[in-house]
Amino acid sequence: MTTDNRPAPPFGRALCAMITPFTEAGALDLDGAQRLADRLVSGGCDGLVLSGTTGESPTTTDAEKAALITAVREAVGDRASLLAGVGTADTRHTVELGLAAEKAGADGLLVVAPYYSKPPQEALEAHFRQVADGCGLPVALYDIPGRTGTRIEPDTMVRLAGHPRIVAVKDCAYDLLGTQKVLSRTGLAYYAGCDEQILALYAVGAAGYVSTVANAVPDRLRAVLDAFDAGDTGRAALLQRRALPLIELMMAAGQPGTVTAKALLGALGLPAGPVRAPLRPAGRETVDGLLRAYGTLVADGGQSQV
Repeated sequence: MTTDNRPAPPFGRALCAMITPFTEAGALDLDGAQRLADRLVSGGCDGLVLSGTTGESPTTTDAEKAALITAVREAVGDRASLLAGVGTADTRHTVELGLAAEKAGADGLLVVAPYYSKPPQEALEAHFRQVADGCGLPVALYDIPGRTGTRIEPDTMVRLAGHPRIVAVKDCAYDLLGTQKVLSRTGLAYYAGCDEQILALYAVGAAGYVSTVANAVPDRLRAVLDAFDAGDTGRAALLQRRALPLIELMMAAGQPGTVTAKALLGALGLPAGPVRAPLRPAGRETVDGLLRAYGTLVADGGQSQV
């Protein structure tokens, strides 16, 4: 339990939506994935999301997804939970990916709402129940209507919370009222999926976050939660604000987070490699801006005072 008595989170508090490193030739870089995963966990992540959209799940094969889980589990052992992104637009395929993730060593499944087809709420609910019934791992629902075209409505969340294996939500709905409604009516663990909302959601009872920006600065984002848990809410707010320039450049400057995260990690000499088409690499101006924002944040060293 944390200091404000919120329930222990099912997958940890500080989760990174990890990029999937590739070699310069575009192949899966398992050695790089292991080194990056170790760095992230050593830097404060107590959970990693593998093969989310930040991990380029649309362009990795089923075999690559399973191999990634196995390799990262070998690297981090039991130091961090592994949440496997298995959501697709096909219920049957999602179940297959969930079973493969379980076999490869994942601790849980991240299941996005089926995209493009826009199923009505009753079909959406049936999809999630079929996945949870068909696999043996706990499930986190991923609500990101701006990408999928379909919102998981709060009432649907409440009904799904009754399933014993549906335990969490990655929240990218930008609906603070709806989030609080679900939090007040269920035991679902909410994770902020938008980096700029980490503190806001944590303050109203979220379990933590799933962050793309954590690929570069895992310690700086965890420090926000640590300060809040210690009762220093002013410092938590300051640390959140300090991270905003990098968050904005990585997540809200017209480039997908996958592209900016790989660009920054690559410029820092960390495992990353190219993105797969149809994504395109970041330009020099973007990379330079990311490096400046990163340098400013790291140089601060967490010493700024309220």
